[in-house]
Amino acid sequence: MDIKPRPNHAQHLEALRRMTPAQRLEKAFELSEFTRQLFYIGLRKRFPEASPEEIHRIALARLAKCHNRNY
Repeated sequence: MDIKPRPNHAQHLEALRRMTPAQRLEKAFELSEFTRQLFYIGLRKRFPEASPEEIHRIALARLAKCHNRNY
């Protein structure tokens, strides 16, 4: 059961199918970089007084909390 309608989902899947594996990998890298940038922007807003080095330390500490230690 879909809770939220996704009117463009079929078009999204079709666009992915038309991409080569290299293009899909490149898109994954782009999305990963975009996510990292958003994460750092959020930390800068949350800690405006922190230096870039402090922001980096905070980011690493938060990422360490997310790491799945079962592997």
